[in-house]
Amino acid sequence: MYKRSLFVKLLVWMLLATAIPFLSSNLIAYRSTSATLQSNMIEMNRNTMNIGMENMKKYLQELNQLSVSWYYDQNLIGNLWLDKPNFDQDNYIDRQLAYLYYSRPDIRLVNFYSGMSGQKYVKFNYSVLNNPQQLHLPPERKEQWNSVPGYEMNSFNGSRFLTIHKKVIDYPKPNVLGLLSMYFSTDEIERLCRQLFNPAHETVFMYMNADRQLMYASSGAAESLSVQHLKKPDPDKGAGQQEYVFGEYNGKQGVFIIVNDRFNETPLTMVKFIPSDFINQAAKQTLDRSLVIQFIALAFILLFTFALSFSTIAPIKRLIRNMTRVEIGQFDVEQFKTREDEIGILELRFQTMVRNLKDMIIREYEQRIELSTAQLKMLQAQINPHFLYNTLQSIGTIALRHRVEEISDKISQLGAILRYSMDLDTETVYLQKEIEHIEHYLSLQENRFKHKLSYTINCEPEALKVMVPKMILQPLVENSIIHGIESGTGTGAIYLDIAKVQDTLHLCISDNGKGMDYNEIEQVSLRFNEPNIHRQDEGGIGLINVLQRLRLKYGDRFSWEISSTPYEKTAIRFIIPIREEEL
Repeated sequence: MYKRSLFVKLLVWMLLATAIPFLSSNLIAYRSTSATLQSNMIEMNRNTMNIGMENMKKYLQELNQLSVSWYYDQNLIGNLWLDKPNFDQDNYIDRQLAYLYYSRPDIRLVNFYSGMSGQKYVKFNYSVLNNPQQLHLPPERKEQWNSVPGYEMNSFNGSRFLTIHKKVIDYPKPNVLGLLSMYFSTDEIERLCRQLFNPAHETVFMYMNADRQLMYASSGAAESLSVQHLKKPDPDKGAGQQEYVFGEYNGKQGVFIIVNDRFNETPLTMVKFIPSDFINQAAKQTLDRSLVIQFIALAFILLFTFALSFSTIAPIKRLIRNMTRVEIGQFDVEQFKTREDEIGILELRFQTMVRNLKDMIIREYEQRIELSTAQLKMLQAQINPHFLYNTLQSIGTIALRHRVEEISDKISQLGAILRYSMDLDTETVYLQKEIEHIEHYLSLQENRFKHKLSYTINCEPEALKVMVPKMILQPLVENSIIHGIESGTGTGAIYLDIAKVQDTLHLCISDNGKGMDYNEIEQVSLRFNEPNIHRQDEGGIGLINVLQRLRLKYGDRFSWEISSTPYEKTAIRFIIPIREEEL
């Protein structure tokens, strides 16, 4: 298709010449925009995470101030010095613990071990903690308090708790008066972290301490990240360390932005994962808009190219169609408005050539029709000697054997055939006359072949009054007998079916004889299409002669076809138009 069509070539090359620069510019712009957006996205998230880290440190500072508040109560410090406190002293310590517990809504438990008396004081909400012992409480022995971290995370029933352990020291004395432990819910931590990311696309993790205790993880996120994403902070860089690494999380490629900081010597780490698809979303939107605009431009270019190509190719195709019509003998070429360019000049010259050629062919064709008509009359006057010899021999044999009146019938049939054939003045007859003639012919042939030949004639009554050219059936039946049955097994049947379909007459003559192969059918078609109508059929008044007569009378409205399956069915079908005057 591409090699044969100039129209397709023009469209393809114009489309390529337009699309390749567009696509190349889009690719370059997309990559440049993606790199810029990625850099801006990382820098913007760094700043946001730094703000979030500062807010987190302020929150931890607020919590840290709660434990320091005890140092402002000298009565409390005095009571903590007692190694055997009385009821009033215990009650005072318990009230201060309760005051501390109710000072913030996010406190879930406050635990205090007295370093002097060894007493334990605890305040908690029974609706949240049925059994506070299930929490990771610090050891009660004073000797083990040095190993207790200042800040840590604890879990209970799937909930996390931020725990602050503060040793109460009677400054400036080094005496440790007790260990205060406060357990906070992570609601405020979650609120602060949720301000730092888009939950639909981004994921945030918050860690504390050197062993990376998880403080917060986005909803639906994994509990922690792999070690390769969480490098330990460099102590030489101090607080506010920032870095980013590219990697994969939950099957998505993206960037991990990491911010490391410290609060009271407690390492804090915040990690945000941003998928590459989200980073490139703006670039894709820009690319999509650009593609829409460029596709619209391409559509206009394509329409313009189509119109230009069509205006160039359409006259050439019209000229090719007209040449094809002239090749098959149709000189009524398409009418068109002559252009003034080079193609228009070519079409004008072609029209002039066709008119001249048509005039020449019409003159020659008329001469050939007259000659063909004369040949037809001459052929009608001829009687096949082979047929007469065989027929008369059969009649004589019947007379010698049976001495019956059948001889008279056969001779009558032969006479009718001769009279019908010798009538040179009649060119068209009713189809009924043509059928009566062929019945006489087949009756004689059936008598000749005895029981080896049979025939069937089916004709609709409406078709009997249709006028048809004379002697169009006998040559076809004769071909079936000679070339189909005699050349085959010598035994066979002939079928003649005629029907009137609207304004056409359908004739089909078939037999079960030797048949025709593909090459023989092609040879008939080639001979039918030969411009030399002088050429006689080698078999006398045969198939080609009938086809040429019908073509001369009906022109392109007449159609025919041959189909053959050897020794099963060989059929010749005609479709003849019916004129109003022939009804």
